[in-house]
Amino acid sequence: MGYVVFGAGAIGGLVGGRLFQAGLDVTLIARGEHLEVLQTRGLTIESPAGQVTLRVPAVGHPSQVDWTAGHTVLLAMKSQQTGAALSDLVGVAPPDTPVACLQNGVANEPTVLRFFSEVYGVCVMCPAGHLEPGVVQAWSSPISGMLDIGRCPRGIDRTSQAIADDFGSATFNSETAEDVFRWKRRKLLTNLANAVEAMCGPGERSGALVKELVSEGEATLAAAELDTASRDEDRARRGDLLQLGEIAGRRRPGGSSWQSVERGTGNIETDYLNGEIVLLGRLHGVPTPVNQLIQDLARRFVAERRPPGSVTAASILEQLGSARRPAG
Repeated sequence: MGYVVFGAGAIGGLVGGRLFQAGLDVTLIARGEHLEVLQTRGLTIESPAGQVTLRVPAVGHPSQVDWTAGHTVLLAMKSQQTGAALSDLVGVAPPDTPVACLQNGVANEPTVLRFFSEVYGVCVMCPAGHLEPGVVQAWSSPISGMLDIGRCPRGIDRTSQAIADDFGSATFNSETAEDVFRWKRRKLLTNLANAVEAMCGPGERSGALVKELVSEGEATLAAAELDTASRDEDRARRGDLLQLGEIAGRRRPGGSSWQSVERGTGNIETDYLNGEIVLLGRLHGVPTPVNQLIQDLARRFVAERRPPGSVTAASILEQLGSARRPAG
């Protein structure tokens, strides 16, 4: 099976690079300076075990891919970029092309299913990094990450098993999941901390503000009657598979949203993380003031190009407290 990795950033670059390193046919789709470096110097993967540079084929648009070869697409851009990516993909890729979403949140797969019949969700537990063109980091070694996969809306088939097997051959731990969205919803709850980490710094991932976000998220998913893997199930699945280490004497500075802010992209994934809880709350009559505040603050934060960690969690909690106090 050959792979087209659309969105060759931290996750896409790492997964695509490791698949290529394992001997599989891989083409990356990237843009800008990152694409230029991939084409001229190759993809560099840094990890605690060392560094490797791979000459993975890379193009700038899906129209530059030979779709007669029967590729599987791995979507790995941020959720806010999925719509534009699909506009480029539809019309050049056959509608029966398997598409697997290696993305946070739970909105991407239903969107892709409007255009492609074979859609798969992947629950990504992968401490990766991408701050420099042409370079990605795998902060865990020897297992680079966990990539559990299932069909959308549910089920396991030969394609999901084949993809899981390929992931397993390429330094990832991968299982097929009958209901992958149970696991993606648990990951969604974890990702509610992403914007707080980006605005306030990694130390706030376990703080009081995040606890309120997750509590609100759990209540909303329950009200929507959406089955979600428990914390105990999540801990048992992770076990000690991910072993984070240092790269060139450095530890992982921050997660995906922190990296978006650090790179100055001007956008952030919060609308599809905290915003997903806000949406479900509105649909099912559950107040979600904490997630709504974080969604609003994060949008302004990136629009103003503020540096990561430049807001205190205490100031956000104060805003929340002021909003909750009765007037007068």
